[in-house]
Amino acid sequence: MIFVVANFNGDGEEVKWSFEELGVLSRKAANVLSGACSLQCGDRVLLLLPRIPEWWLLNVACMRTGTVLIPGTQQLTAKDVLYRLQKSKAKGIITDDSMASTVESVEADCQSLKFKLLVSEGHREGWLSFKDLLKNAPSDHQCATTKSEHPMAIYFTSGTTGAPKMTEHSHCSYGVGLTVSGRYWLNLTSSDIYWNTSDTGWAKAAWSIFSAWSQGACVFVHKMPQFSPPAVFESLSRYPITVFCSAPTAYRMLVQHRPPSCTFNSLRHCASAGEPINPEVMAEWKAWTGLDIHEGYGQTETIIDENGNILPPGKEGEIAIKVKPTRPLFLFTCYTDDPEKTKATVRGDFYVTGDRGLMDEDGYFWFVGRADDVINSAGYRIGPFEVESALIEHPAVVESAVVSSPDPIRGEVVKAFVVLTPSYISHDPEKMMKELQDHVKKATAPYKYPRKMEFVRELPKTISGKIRRNELRQKEWRRY
Repeated sequence: MIFVVANFNGDGEEVKWSFEELGVLSRKAANVLSGACSLQCGDRVLLLLPRIPEWWLLNVACMRTGTVLIPGTQQLTAKDVLYRLQKSKAKGIITDDSMASTVESVEADCQSLKFKLLVSEGHREGWLSFKDLLKNAPSDHQCATTKSEHPMAIYFTSGTTGAPKMTEHSHCSYGVGLTVSGRYWLNLTSSDIYWNTSDTGWAKAAWSIFSAWSQGACVFVHKMPQFSPPAVFESLSRYPITVFCSAPTAYRMLVQHRPPSCTFNSLRHCASAGEPINPEVMAEWKAWTGLDIHEGYGQTETIIDENGNILPPGKEGEIAIKVKPTRPLFLFTCYTDDPEKTKATVRGDFYVTGDRGLMDEDGYFWFVGRADDVINSAGYRIGPFEVESALIEHPAVVESAVVSSPDPIRGEVVKAFVVLTPSYISHDPEKMMKELQDHVKKATAPYKYPRKMEFVRELPKTISGKIRRNELRQKEWRRY
């Protein structure tokens, strides 16, 4: 068994496929793409589907036909869909009933769009029916001839520092590259059942294809429209899931809402990626489950200065990847259709990630923060993550975002935007701020404490759930 979908239609129904069944169905789906949809090798198609079997099926079908897949989340607005269709010049779009009207509202402005394919039990005027076409498609298909460097997928970045960019991955960088994460980070084997809660619009969802299936592991999927701690608890208890992977935000929610009695008898390995996970959350998770959360950064790095020179241990710099004379096979190919943006990512012999960090004497890398997020206060460089990690250790804090704020003496100081737990919302703001400031001074180096603090109901986030610190920072600097 390679695929299990739980709660497929919201009524507890389960769908199970074997590798053989996936092979037959993906060949039929490939014939739909190359036949009724008239897609050629290299054409681009936007895929907006929830966690349903067809999403995995169409991923494999696109590989068979050489179609360049552009996954997207169903949380996209009409403006988002229009931007992606126009920017990518996609020939087609595949979605379900929930997004059909959104697509129709912008299609007139998308000159490259040639077809709309609907994944639904019903029919809709102007749309091809995937269900009907799949049923009647032949099960024999000749795969397109593609090379390792040919584009396989394009992901739009989450847009934390501007308009989303198109990042291109090849058949090698994902098709081969993710075998490493499957084997060594996720620790998957052919006897495992792997659950990755990622939205299908994110690059992380690809781990549920290449990382898992390259190791022969079974993929478990739950059709959760929104992340639900009770649904996660129920699934981890009911199904023999052995490897679990979720975002830091999700782990925070899970430890905050954990039921008094809940055991995950099969679970043996946990992982997280996307942004740093707070040590307090990791400690609480281990105390509860007995398992460490294995955090992934996903690249092979070194630390360089502003001139591209490798720095000695203990010296903070930019995290970079050596791409000359040979570019690593597993690194994303380029920013699609944007050679200038691609060129700007290279400094000397290195691809610069945009993250800052340092390497210690033992060769371990320590993440400081995004280059744009690091705060320089009176000559002290302060990473927002370490302050946020200190804050979340306090029982009053649900989550926080730390940014720079203008200061006439220090140039800039640390400011924290804090979301309080319900039981602390009514506390006196001034006393609460002083208590949290004192807490941070004790939990980390005193100079890092937030000299300014603002209590908010929620933090601005990207569609993928990452905190938009740049938005808070820009808002803060516009005040002065």
